[in-house]
Parts: sequence; C-alpha cells; structure tokens
Amino acid sequence: MTAMNPANHLDELGQRTLRKVRGRLMPLIVLLYFVAYLDRNNVGFAKLTMSEDIGLSAAAYGLGAGMFFIGYALLEIPSNAGMYRFGARKWIARILISWGIFATAMALVNGETTFYVIRFLLGAAEAGFFPAILFYLTLWFPAPQRVLVLGIFILAQPVSNALGAPVSGLLLQMEGIAGLHGWQWLYIIEGVPAILLGLLTPVLMTDRPSHAHWLAADEREWLTRTMDEELAHKQKGQPHHFLAGLKDSRTVAYSALYFGLVCGIYGLGLWMPTIVAALGKFNTTEVGFIVAIPYTIAAVFVYFWGRRSDRTGNRVLHASISMVMAAVGLVAAGSLVQVNAILALIALTLAAMGIYSAIAPFLAMPSTALVGAAAAAGLAMVNSLGNLGGFVAPYIVGLLNDATGDNRSGLMFLSACLAVTAVATYLYARKRPEGHVKPGTHAAVGEEAVAADEFDDTKH
Repeated sequence: MTAMNPANHLDELGQRTLRKVRGRLMPLIVLLYFVAYLDRNNVGFAKLTMSEDIGLSAAAYGLGAGMFFIGYALLEIPSNAGMYRFGARKWIARILISWGIFATAMALVNGETTFYVIRFLLGAAEAGFFPAILFYLTLWFPAPQRVLVLGIFILAQPVSNALGAPVSGLLLQMEGIAGLHGWQWLYIIEGVPAILLGLLTPVLMTDRPSHAHWLAADEREWLTRTMDEELAHKQKGQPHHFLAGLKDSRTVAYSALYFGLVCGIYGLGLWMPTIVAALGKFNTTEVGFIVAIPYTIAAVFVYFWGRRSDRTGNRVLHASISMVMAAVGLVAAGSLVQVNAILALIALTLAAMGIYSAIAPFLAMPSTALVGAAAAAGLAMVNSLGNLGGFVAPYIVGLLNDATGDNRSGLMFLSACLAVTAVATYLYARKRPEGHVKPGTHAAVGEEAVAADEFDDTKH
C-alpha cells in the first residue's frame, strides 16, 4: 500500500470535503440524539407531578428510571449486529420509530408496575442507537478529527437538557387539558418527534462515503480513499470480525470505565429537576428555566473542550480532568444544597460541565482502538455494560434520598463514582496509543495501529 503523506492529510480538498460532510451529517445526527436524550430524561421532569399522581416513592422512581438501561443493555449488542448487517440508515430509522412509540406510551403509566415495564421497553427500543451513531462517525471522519465531531454529537445532551427543561416545565402546566395530566402531555408531545424523524431518516442519511452523491466526485474519491487507507492501517495485525470486539480486553476495560462515567451522567441528569426544586419554592416552569442554566453553560464548554482535545491529541488527560471537575462540583453541591442556593447551582453547573465534556474524549478512545465489525461489537458492548450505570446510579440515589431525607448523600455517591473513574481512566489509558493521538496528521492513525499491536494483550 502506498504510504500516506501527512502533509497532504488536510489540504484544501480535505478541509473542503470534511466541512461539507460535517454540514450535511452533523445537524441531523445532533437532532436525532437531542430527541433521544429528551425522551430518556424527560421522566426527571414528569416525576415532579407524576410521583404524587401514581404513588411513586423516591426509590421506586429511581428503580423505574433506571429500568430503561436494563432493556437498553440487554438488546444493545444484538441491535448493533443488526445495524452492521442492514446499514446505519435503515437501522437507525427502525430504532427511532420504535422508541418514539414507547416514549409516547409513557403517558399510559398508572402505577409502579406499568412505570417499570414501559421504561424497560423504551430502553429496549432505543438500544443500539448511540453505538450505531459512534460507528457511523468512524466511517466518515478520520481519527484525528473524530473528537471534535464526537464533541458536536455529545453537545446534544446538554443542549437537550437546556432546551428541554423549560419546555418540559411548561408542558406540565397543561394539567387537565382533554382530561390528561400535564406529565401525560409531556410524554406525548416529546415522544411523537422520534416517530416523524424515523420516517425521514432513510431519506436524509447516507450509509458510506462511496454512496455520497451530494459530494463532488473528487471529494467523494478523497474521502473514500482516506477512510479505506485508515481502515487498512488499523486492520494490520488486528482481528476485526464482530466477535473479536466482544473478546477484546480493551472492550472490557472501557466498558467498566464507562460504567463509572455513566453513573455520573444519569445520576445527575435524572435527579437534577428534583435537586433544583429542593433549592427553593419554585413552580415547574421556574424549575425548568433554572435547570437550563447548568446545561447551557455545559454545552458551550463541551464544544471548547472537544476542540482542545483534538488540538492536543491528549484524550485521556482531557477525559480524566473533566471527571475530576465533575466530582468536585458534586461534592460542592452536596455541601451547599442546604446552605446557599446560588452557590449550589454554581457547583451543579461545574458538575454538568465536567460530566458532559468528558464523554467525547473518553469515547474517542475505544472507537479508535477497535476497527471494522469489531468496532461495531465493541462499541455496543462498551455502551451496553457502561449504561448499566444508568440503572445503578438513579436507584442508589433514590434509596439514599429515602433513607436520609435529602439530596446530599446521593450527590456524594455520584462524586465518588466519578473520582474513582477519573483515576482509573488515567492509569489505564495514559500509556495506550488510543489515549494520545497526534493531532492533524494521518500518520497518527498508522502509528496507532502499530502501537496497538505492541500494546494489545489479546492476540487471537
């Protein structure tokens, strides 16, 4: 194979091509994840009035909120196998339609059992979406530019919370319209867009660069060649069939580390409205606008941090620093929640900044380490096992809240999870090739592949 010239990696043609690809793909991808995150997290707002209407304790809410991730984890790997078999475009559309149906069906909840069952089915329906998008991005963007696009993708999380919080708060005010509770209207109005987007996705998405007729011929040829050469470099000496991704020790390690990060993501996200409501006497609309503040600031920081991670290539340090920042913010929030509402909100903002800015540099590491079908399987396993943290953390926070009568112990628990994960991530990945990528050069990809052979302790 002809050696690649790093100097030509991002020449005018490369820059123009990637700019056009970002402009075409990323708005749709961000919109899809925006809706996904809105539908999985709107239960945090619905709880403000739903719990009393159907008789949910804090522990029961935490268990039901977390049941989403049991269904998600069980079907994640089979779903990603379907994506690899049928293509991202068709499979993502199928996921969108099915999760939209169950997101809307949350309006039918009438007690603990139905709450648990429909949350489980919603998770099962959405299974495979996140790793499918991660894998899809590996087909379109070279590794040195991937943290930036992952950062743009991850922006949908805090942006969804920032925009969705006031909307959800306002929807709760629809109490009694057409005989429905406000929280039922919330589920219906926020669930339907997923179904509509599922019908549009097959038209708007393109499976691979070689199919991108919206690119000029030279742009399509450049991108197809660039991604094929990157794949060839990464495949040297590495197993890349589907089962190899499940057996790879790196998959297991990143799954365990992602579990700790996810504990922080959903432990905070699913309880944030409740924590904010405890800071003062606010109605649901006011809670919505206050909750939007930490997420809005976090969204700006995520973009800045993703660009900095790409510029330096030091993914492991950026991910670890972010988790430490989040841990400090949660400790401060736990200490201040009953002392000073404004300072507690500043601490929650710091926590949100840290949690969401950690995701892109962290996920760039397993998506770089694995390749081909092994990447599809490995990323599904990382997301599947990691997202069990979304079951464990809300449930434990709910138990702690019931036992102590306040939010402090739950925040301390989440802080400990993130602190331990930050240290473990740094110790594991600081000397691994995927933890450090030379920015802006195609050579970095080739060097990653060679280094991966040297570091990989799972030879098949």
